Amino acid sequence: MAEAAPALDDRAARERVARVDVLLEELERAGPAIPTDLAVELVQALLDLYGEGLSRVVAEVAGRDDAGALARALAGDELVSHLLLLHGLHPLPVEERVRGALAEVRPYLESHGGDVELLGVDDGVVRLALRGSCDGCASSTATLKLAIEDAIHKAAPDVEGIEAEGAAPPAPAPLLQLEIAESLRTPVAAAWSHAGTLDDLGEGAPIVRAVAGEPVLFVAVNRTRFAYRPACPGCGESLGGAALRDEALACPGCGRRYDVRRAGRCVGDAGLHLEPVPLLVDAAGTVKVAVGAPA
Repeated sequence: MAEAAPALDDRAARERVARVDVLLEELERAGPAIPTDLAVELVQALLDLYGEGLSRVVAEVAGRDDAGALARALAGDELVSHLLLLHGLHPLPVEERVRGALAEVRPYLESHGGDVELLGVDDGVVRLALRGSCDGCASSTATLKLAIEDAIHKAAPDVEGIEAEGAAPPAPAPLLQLEIAESLRTPVAAAWSHAGTLDDLGEGAPIVRAVAGEPVLFVAVNRTRFAYRPACPGCGESLGGAALRDEALACPGCGRRYDVRRAGRCVGDAGLHLEPVPLLVDAAGTVKVAVGAPA
């Protein structure tokens, strides 16, 4: 006969429940003018109570989950994952979550001829190294901000900082700065825009779709999706009707060919290249692009 598990000491839990009850009574007596300190204390008491409950759930799961399947399922649920992180109870270590985030953005980096390597996570700081065309590239800082940091903070919001070797330093400020009216400043996209699942995007048949009011050309090669501005840099013709041969788009206007996997570089003319648009695919298969951002 299996030995019964030791009973939990519920005194601390009963004290938390009693404290929440007292604060709720005070809240009801306060009327419409609720003191801020009372509201804050009640929220904290509720968080402590729920945190204690979640810690017991996680402990039970850990004791019965030898293969780690339940832990991965909990970590894969965005809401549950957020609640666990809020209480410092996430079942997956931060380094594992960071590696998963980098795997998510790697196809985009590879489309630019670059890559990223995780050097380590020390005291909450993620150390990365940018490789290939990302190393020292003038747009590497923007790429780091838009793609890599966004993915890491989503998977591991408990990370305290991100440091990257190979990111180009910011350009120095001009000696003479002119004040520009706020209404004349050019807006820059700071967030990802959803482009849907792109179920109609097939191999070898690019499509142009408006995302956040701007046209974006999407193309798929070996099940990997890429996004570019649709205009041919040679003649200005749209590449929406371009043919894809040997992983290169052929402009229907001038015939120039652009390598999809090498950041849209023109085959035979190093001075021309398409303008890539940062692209990510989330766990649900939804495509997101950062239009208006440097790639």
